[in-house]
Amino acid sequence: MKRKEARETMASVFYQMDIRSGFPDEKLDVFIDRGKMGNQYEYCVKLFGLYRTNLKDADALISKYSRRWNINRMAKMDLAILRLAVFEIMEFEDIPDAVSANEAVELAKKYGTDNAPKFINAILGSILRSEKK
Repeated sequence: MKRKEARETMASVFYQMDIRSGFPDEKLDVFIDRGKMGNQYEYCVKLFGLYRTNLKDADALISKYSRRWNINRMAKMDLAILRLAVFEIMEFEDIPDAVSANEAVELAKKYGTDNAPKFINAILGSILRSEKK
């Protein structure tokens, strides 16, 4: 599996976790199949763990730069894509920040609301300019 496909999978997992208010660790294999993930399995497991442990931090960062948009008002898929990108930017040193932001915009074009690509790009751009100096 390619990283792009793994990102799509994890955005979907984050979306499902959000609408279900999470799920137990033992359900991980239901959503992240080692056989299907191949060389992206560790990447997906790390993202799953970050969602479980660092969600409040990611949401605080998104809220800080979302300009009058409360996280609870954001479309769930747009928020899932933002969270994925924030986790990559803050925790994956081997992925260039620009790649994470660009991939998030591409996911937003495919799965997000009509305004999601611009909205996500603006938030991630602000995070990169302010937090990653």
